[in-house]
Amino acid sequence: MSKLPRAGRLTRQLVPWVIPAALLIVWEVLSRVGVISPRTLPAPSAVVGATITLITTEQLLHDIAVSFQRAFVGFLIGGGVGFALGLLNGVSTISEGLLDSSIQMIRNIPHLAIIPLVILWFGIGETAKLFLVALGVFFPVYINTFYGIRGVEPGLLEMGRVYGLSRLALFWQIILPGALPSILVGLRYALGIMWLTLIVAETIAADSGIGEVTMSAREFMRTDVVVMGILLYALLGKLADSIARLLEGRLLQWHPSYQPK
Repeated sequence: MSKLPRAGRLTRQLVPWVIPAALLIVWEVLSRVGVISPRTLPAPSAVVGATITLITTEQLLHDIAVSFQRAFVGFLIGGGVGFALGLLNGVSTISEGLLDSSIQMIRNIPHLAIIPLVILWFGIGETAKLFLVALGVFFPVYINTFYGIRGVEPGLLEMGRVYGLSRLALFWQIILPGALPSILVGLRYALGIMWLTLIVAETIAADSGIGEVTMSAREFMRTDVVVMGILLYALLGKLADSIARLLEGRLLQWHPSYQPK
């Protein structure tokens, strides 16, 4: 009997990979029989071969580390500022009146649309890339933090006041835990925006990183390396999302609506 739950968990873990694995098999077969041209889309085996070749030079590992560092630093900056302002506007109606309308207006401007302006401000160096990533992750973290705090049940707040909790205790014991599910949703959404923004930023101008690898490969018509770069972004994005889900599982075990994945 004890093996059944374990088998069920294993099945749930494998199911999401069925479609990607099937697509890879079909892709490989169509490439082998010549339906898909190697110049259009190289076979998965060719992409794996290109990856192994680049890894042996150690340059690819360096570029992955550079891209990850850019994403992480930009996320810390933008997410930290978004979280702080979300908390501030969520608990203070005065701060909300002063800041929220301006933030909402800026939010409606696509952050990738201001790339020419960012280049004029910061050039094409690291600052421009970090600014774009930080700006991209700022809004989902801010919005979900703000509305998560505003969505806390008023009855719980009133109960806390009845029990004599101070404002600080009320925040730590009721407001923040109540807003946590929404905050974590914003975190996962921001991680997706983070990689999307970094892809665009690195393909515009970069002397290192995954984007630089793919742009150099494009000049030499190395489609296998270009596809490898795209898949690397996808894998890093999946890794970031998995970490966010793990964090969600650790922090929301107490929540009645939480269901372990």
